[in-house]
Amino acid sequence: MKVSSAAIATYRRLLEAWNRRDANAFASLFAADAHVVGFDGSQMDGRDTIQSELGAIFAHHQTAAYVAKVREISQLDPKVTVLRAVVGMVPPGKDEIKPDVNAIQSLVFVQTGERLEIAFLQNTPAAFHGRPQLVEQLTVELADVLRSGVLVAANPVRTPPHE
Repeated sequence: MKVSSAAIATYRRLLEAWNRRDANAFASLFAADAHVVGFDGSQMDGRDTIQSELGAIFAHHQTAAYVAKVREISQLDPKVTVLRAVVGMVPPGKDEIKPDVNAIQSLVFVQTGERLEIAFLQNTPAAFHGRPQLVEQLTVELADVLRSGVLVAANPVRTPPHE
């Protein structure tokens, strides 16, 4: 499997695990020493911490479900790949994207033997302060993905490995 396809497949499994509220499956996709920066700026360091923190979140909160569109995949070298995506969330019991939690996600993947692992995940609010038209544009784009019935739309720009 090509690295870009493997990165998209791993990213899809990550969002599927979140949407099932399965902390074990979510954390299993990360490297043992991975780092996550959440939407609110909270930080999780290490696969075990990711699993325990998300387990607590999922146990006490009805989390919204993700829908995503991959924007770009860059292979930095044969063992390091960056994926950038935009995400929207659909609150429990609803069927529309909640614009105030749209986000930009950036992930760094590392190839460890035969396994592609997430080494870093940054989840940044797509607030676009002072530019409400960009919030609306992104929400419409993500709503189109939601209506299509796919979890992750992927037709990313692919950049070649850096020399």
